[in-house]
Amino acid sequence: MTLAELLASIAVLSVLMAGTLGILEQGHRAWAMGAARVEAQQNARVALTRLVADIRSAGAGGGGFDAVSLAEPQRLILHQDIDGDGLLDGSGETVMWRLSGGTLRRAAGGGAQPVLDGVEHFTLTYFDAAGAATTSATAVRSVAITLATRSTLRSGRTEAFVVATRVRVRNR
Repeated sequence: MTLAELLASIAVLSVLMAGTLGILEQGHRAWAMGAARVEAQQNARVALTRLVADIRSAGAGGGGFDAVSLAEPQRLILHQDIDGDGLLDGSGETVMWRLSGGTLRRAAGGGAQPVLDGVEHFTLTYFDAAGAATTSATAVRSVAITLATRSTLRSGRTEAFVVATRVRVRNR
């Protein structure tokens, strides 16, 4: 084997290795993007599930109080009588959901705990018993929720994910 043949084989091998590494890098980027997307989707779904459960249980335990006491586009206060004493003074009997900066928070007696970071958009729309939009907290019988999250990839690019649903206050 001559020096020219050795240099030629090293050049061919270098081209093959560069192509292989390029393909591997693209695969890694695709995997990272997919993982970030899945994480954003899962986190948004978990937050939405918790919010839906709180709205459905609002008003439980009695009729001597309003199920919803505050109904704003980015803030909601719900009540339920968990211990059945007719008073709304126990932990978890008054629950507040609000968007603070890019963080969706839930307060249920222990301070406003973060439920979801990276919230790009959060809107609550309220409807009365007839299905008409309302701004009166006492008239709320269902709530439409729109939640958009974002995740930042290693490349600095962001991906958005939107979940939306409409949930009925079951106990009113």
